[in-house]
Amino acid sequence: MTVGLGLLLELTSRLPRAGASSASASAAVSSHAGLSAAAFSSSGVPLSARHLFGFPGFNVAHCDAGTTAGLNGVSDLVDDLNTKIRDSIQYARKDYTQYPTKEYPSELKPLFSAFGLKNFTITTLRSFLLYYLPLIQPKPHTDSEDEDDDLLQDTPQEQPVDLVTPFHKSVKQIIRETSIVTTRRVLERIVVLHVSERTAWKLLKDASKSAKRKAARGMSTPHYTFCVARTTFRAHALGVAAAWVVQSIIEVYRCFIRKPSEDDQPSDQQFEDMNKFRLFGRKIYGITVKSSFCLVLASVGAGIGALLHPVHGQWFGCALGDVAGPVVAIIVFEKMQWPL
Repeated sequence: MTVGLGLLLELTSRLPRAGASSASASAAVSSHAGLSAAAFSSSGVPLSARHLFGFPGFNVAHCDAGTTAGLNGVSDLVDDLNTKIRDSIQYARKDYTQYPTKEYPSELKPLFSAFGLKNFTITTLRSFLLYYLPLIQPKPHTDSEDEDDDLLQDTPQEQPVDLVTPFHKSVKQIIRETSIVTTRRVLERIVVLHVSERTAWKLLKDASKSAKRKAARGMSTPHYTFCVARTTFRAHALGVAAAWVVQSIIEVYRCFIRKPSEDDQPSDQQFEDMNKFRLFGRKIYGITVKSSFCLVLASVGAGIGALLHPVHGQWFGCALGDVAGPVVAIIVFEKMQWPL
């Protein structure tokens, strides 16, 4: 419409006029109107809306080709915004490639893994060796003078070696260890169902593999020892809790269900006089203290052992601290003269 108006004014300016002044005025007006119309046509703003964009009369503020009146900085702003968005997306992709989101896979072992061929065989051999090796002790060598003196005296009769009692103890030890492992598998499933995924992963992950991954990060020695000890503390907590549960069930049987045997006749009167619940409370207190020492010393031993070797050192230090926990607890409480 604006272009048509400009052409119409241009045609009228070419018509003959009465005077030169009027012709020159018409030419000036027509040229000014043509320029204004061209400017408005290039800006894309209709004449009826020129007052909204700051165009009073025929005064045009932006008459460059391809420029939008009043919005000449929008294209640069859009380009900058697109550039920032593109850079952010590329940075996010690069950051995800270098540091991907940490996943927490929870690998649950079979519920009855303690009864597998390999695990059950190792448990059986360890239990029988624990109680039968003390029976294979060589007799101390005696001198010739002592032998002459022994001939003068009556030789005492040799007592037969008791093989039944170590067998019963070995069977009990096998039942105890398999019960602890099975209880731990049950606790693992309870943890997976009732705690967050991140916490479950920390309680179920392999401490030896975690120590190997930490060794590859180039940590300082104190920081590495602390991280391995903390990881072992979390990973070993379920095992200690399972042992506490099994031992507590055994104490319930001993205090409330089992009758005193004939070997316990000297303490039979004391057992009858003492409150059973107080006795059970003392037993649970002792089990809790020993379990706490096991967990702490296993973590410390794992942190120190990982300095020698990330995998084998961590495992050996954890096992050594777990075995030494009850012994250290008894020694400390005896030195402090505290009941245990």
